[in-house]
Amino acid sequence: MVKAANSRGTAPGTPPRTRILIVGGGYVGMYTALRLQRKLRAGEAEVTVVTPEPYMTYQPFLPEAAAGAISPRHVVVPLRRVLGKCRILIGQATSIDHAKRTATVNTLATADEGVGPVEIEYDEIVLAPGSVSRTLPVPGLADYGIGFKTVEEAIGLRNHVIEQMDIASSTRDPAIRDAALTFVFVGGGFAGVEALGELEDMARYAARYYHNIKPEDMKWVLVEASDRILPEVGLEMGVYTVRELRSRNIDVRLETRLESCEDRVAVLSDGARFPTRTIVWTAGVKPHPVLAATDLPRNAHGRLVCTSFLTVEGVEHAWAAGDAAAVPDITAPADAEGPHRLCAPNAQHAVRQAKVLADNLLAALRGEVLTEYAHKYAGSVASLGLHKGVAHIYGRKLKRYPAWFMHRAYHLSRIPSFNRKMRVLAEWTLSGLFKREIVSLGSLEHPRAEFELAAGGGPKSPPPPLAPNPPQNGQG
Repeated sequence: MVKAANSRGTAPGTPPRTRILIVGGGYVGMYTALRLQRKLRAGEAEVTVVTPEPYMTYQPFLPEAAAGAISPRHVVVPLRRVLGKCRILIGQATSIDHAKRTATVNTLATADEGVGPVEIEYDEIVLAPGSVSRTLPVPGLADYGIGFKTVEEAIGLRNHVIEQMDIASSTRDPAIRDAALTFVFVGGGFAGVEALGELEDMARYAARYYHNIKPEDMKWVLVEASDRILPEVGLEMGVYTVRELRSRNIDVRLETRLESCEDRVAVLSDGARFPTRTIVWTAGVKPHPVLAATDLPRNAHGRLVCTSFLTVEGVEHAWAAGDAAAVPDITAPADAEGPHRLCAPNAQHAVRQAKVLADNLLAALRGEVLTEYAHKYAGSVASLGLHKGVAHIYGRKLKRYPAWFMHRAYHLSRIPSFNRKMRVLAEWTLSGLFKREIVSLGSLEHPRAEFELAAGGGPKSPPPPLAPNPPQNGQG
């Protein structure tokens, strides 16, 4: 293990700058760093952002990226461009020893260097690693499941759906055709419903360009374990969404679970069996594993126990927000869900928490009074495909085109940077003037295949990954 260079070398008589470490480059990490770099005084502090990806993904646009309405590069924000005054370190934090004020990070060069992970020292830490997909021990899920949390997964799913239509169009085996045209989505939250709605809409449009595939040949199945979908938009809008999806011949199965998907056969708890080549898993998230490798307090669900000031409870110089943090919702009525009701782990809270967190961190550095985080939930909007949506905003319920328009307007206003806003708006404008793109670029996932065929007579399997470094200081 090597230690990162200590940047506290300052001129004699100059107070050392506070070292602020932000773990995570998502909503909370990026917005916190952005606000800090705007409001920090010259020489007051230095900000380091540790993130596994050099960009922030605006996840509400993933369904539209999967449907081809937005280019994938326009749903991500390059951190080095917007955080010019911060140090960006691409790597994965594997453990945090807050008692010693150190974080252990595996960078992209860790394996090649052969000297172990980097140890970064800090004075203040902001924990915003986000969440990861919550999977269950469903037989076959690890082999055949497709996630929908990253831009890579969204574009991969788009390519996969179009590829299945190509397979169905060219095969002479009815069983292969039926499996290729059956698409099963597990999870009735925003990710699952919006992804299914947008992709079904895209596939329905694409079918007109296939001589032997009609929209009614495709089978779309939504599996949800509870008795409702989209609980965030309210019961009435959730019921409407089920009716809307079923009117499009989408098979919505409530109070149903996926029990197995071995051998590419989706077996449901109600006894139904669907031979399928597409199983999309969007059944919830869980806190990032790095939280378990810290000495900070966590609740029963693995999230950091926080105060309404966005500090980690009972610990100094540690801050958290977003999916990783269990933040009390002080706007909720005292008798709503007891005294421990928490803010929902969603983007609406994360963006607003980041602003309060950055201001409180600055106030702590300057000996000023901290502010409690209080934001009453405004509501939710969801897209169900082109010109289709549902919304429940400030008590008002919208559906169809007005809800879809509000979905686009709201998220256009929220995506960071004027650059990204204009690019997304331009793409929407062009898509309204021209036909949809239905091209599959699945070969991008194997860019060397053609060269390997020309150079070596056939595609080669990818080389094995470099051997991991041996455990350091008891860390596996």
